[in-house]
Amino acid sequence: MYCKECGKEIENGKEYCAECEAARNTTTATGTENVVNQNTNATQTQKSKMAAGLLGIFLGAFGVHNFYLGYTGKAVAQLLITLLSCFTLSIVSEIWGLIEGIMLLSGSITTDASGNPLKE
Repeated sequence: MYCKECGKEIENGKEYCAECEAARNTTTATGTENVVNQNTNATQTQKSKMAAGLLGIFLGAFGVHNFYLGYTGKAVAQLLITLLSCFTLSIVSEIWGLIEGIMLLSGSITTDASGNPLKE
């Protein structure tokens, strides 16, 4: 299970990791709750490592796997390399996507663009 605040892995049965729990229990001089390191992206659904890897291998020339993971800048770069070269440089984008697909499937890439861990 992962912390609702920061996304770190925690022991079963708890909602927050030790660091976030301590921060939530800390109060300021006015008595209001002081919540630090609030990560709103931790509540999003986890992306699939398998889906991202396969998208990278088969559609890597178009950057589909990077769009899926939220890496929009890299995805647009791959797409533009492929389209603006009229597919003559698509082999460059495809090799790039193939390498990233293999890295995703092997576990070298473990988080999406928001920092959320990928599920198996």
